[in-house]
Parts: sequence; C-alpha cells; structure tokens
Amino acid sequence: MKAPVPMHIPDGFLSVAVSGILWVVSLIFIFIALKKAGKEIDESRLPLVGVLAAAIFAGQMLNFAVAGGTSGHLLGAALAVLLVGPWPAVLVMTSVVTVQALVFQDGGVLTLGANLFNMAIVGVAVAYFVSDLFKHWFGDKRWATLLTAFAAGWFSIFIAALAASLELAFSGTSPANIAIPAMGGIHALIGIGEGLITLGAVSLIMSSKPQLLEKKAEEKVGSSFVWISGLVLTVVLLIISPLASSKPDGLEWVAEKLGFLIMAQDASYHIIPDYVLPGIQNEALATIMAGAVGVVIVMALVLLLTRRKTSQTAKH
Repeated sequence: MKAPVPMHIPDGFLSVAVSGILWVVSLIFIFIALKKAGKEIDESRLPLVGVLAAAIFAGQMLNFAVAGGTSGHLLGAALAVLLVGPWPAVLVMTSVVTVQALVFQDGGVLTLGANLFNMAIVGVAVAYFVSDLFKHWFGDKRWATLLTAFAAGWFSIFIAALAASLELAFSGTSPANIAIPAMGGIHALIGIGEGLITLGAVSLIMSSKPQLLEKKAEEKVGSSFVWISGLVLTVVLLIISPLASSKPDGLEWVAEKLGFLIMAQDASYHIIPDYVLPGIQNEALATIMAGAVGVVIVMALVLLLTRRKTSQTAKH
C-alpha cells in the first residue's frame, strides 16, 4: 500500500510575479469570505462546517486511478457550496489547502496563493454559479438536484485546472496552447469522478438528512447526527487512505509529459511530508495517523474562522 501522492502546485512551477499576484488576490477573497460567512451560516450549522472540512481533507487523500496512467482526487468545492454556501465554502477549502501545504508539504509555500485561488476561490465560484444556474433552469426536483451536483463538481475541477494551466503559461513554464489542452483533457476525465462523488454524496444526503442541503438559518440541523455521521465517514476515509492510487495526479502527469516536472522545488522544511507520519514503521498506519492529525488541524482551523464570524454576526 502506498501513501497518497502530493497533488498541488509545487514551488518552482510558477514565477514569483504570478505567485505574488495570486497571493494578493486570494487574501482579498478570503478576507471577504471572513466578513460574509457569518451571514450565510448560523451557530447550529457549525458542526456541519467542521466535519465537512474534515471529510474533504480525508477524501482528498484518496487518489483514484484515471485512464492514461494518471490519477485524480476529490476537490470538494462543489459539495461544500451545496452544503454550506459559497463564502463558508471558501473558508472550508482555504483551511484544507492551507493545512495541506504548511503541514504536509503538499504544494509550495510561495505557490499557496495560487493553490488557494484555484481550489478555494475558482473552484468554489464555479460550483456556485453552475449550481445557481442549473437550479434556475431545472428547479429543485430530485433529478435536477443530482444533475446540478454532478455539473457543479465537473465544472469546478475542470475550470480550476484551466486556471492552473493559464498560470503555468503566464509564468513561462509551458505555452498556453500546450498547457491548456493537456490540463483540460486530463481534468475533463478527473472531473467525471468529481461529479460522480458529489452526486453520490448529495443523493445519500437527500435520502437520509435532506435539511442539510437547506442553507437557510431557520433550517436547524441536529448536531449529534452531523458530528457522528461526519466523523464516521471521515474515519472510514482515513482507514482506506493507504489504498489511494500511487499514479501521478493530473498536474504531475502533465508536468512529466510536457517536461517541466524537473522545475519542482522540494520544500525547505518537512513536518509530515507525503502524508506519512514520521517515526511509524508501518506505512499504512503512518498514513492513517498522518491523516488523523490533518483532520484535527483542519477542523480546528475552519471552526476557528467560522465560529468567530458567526458569533460576531449574531451580536449585530
């Protein structure tokens, strides 16, 4: 069994200028999310935010094989949007991606702004606009909701991949006419997996706890159900995480095919690199324990961000 492979843009792929600009843009959107999240979600739904972030983190450790010798993984932006709304979803994805970079060295520190932009901002924005558009077109019937879930998942990962390819092009790493078709092609396939996972999750929620899909403040959600079911799902994902595909993810596969993989820079420090907790001989156990550490940190971070804002909103 192999540990999950790192999957985000490493330092070295993007120029300092592009990385710096995306840091600024990402911080602006995160600041706005911090201001607006409290208006979209109340205290009763905070457990949902916490376990959602934990489950997305654990789910992202499970790379699934894709045709052509590559692999993909859950993004989770669409699921977050459908469950908690766009601005809380930005904070959920920000917490996941930040912990992945700073604790697990998955993605560079300089390129963290770009990874946040692609996954926490572009991914969330696309999922929100697609879901809003599909709801307007098709309504809220069950089949329409499931179609919306699939479309939001597919488009979120596909457009995020196109954004990454443009960043590579602007950095001079790979020409746009080569990077865009390469990234778009492989992520169109990975997006099918994202769409199916999102559809499956929404279908399960509609059958067991449909009010989770209602983001209105008056729609109270039983916190015990959310905590128990969410944590059980997260634990299951962690236990099977060593079964993740060891094939290169979409970006790494493209980088290898186009010849710029050599530009990737190793992290200047290591805490829990490659999702393997140091000091544990059994690699499968080390992966599970590393994931457990990540889950706790991600959950604490997202609850810190959202609880503070919901509390402030409640006072006004």
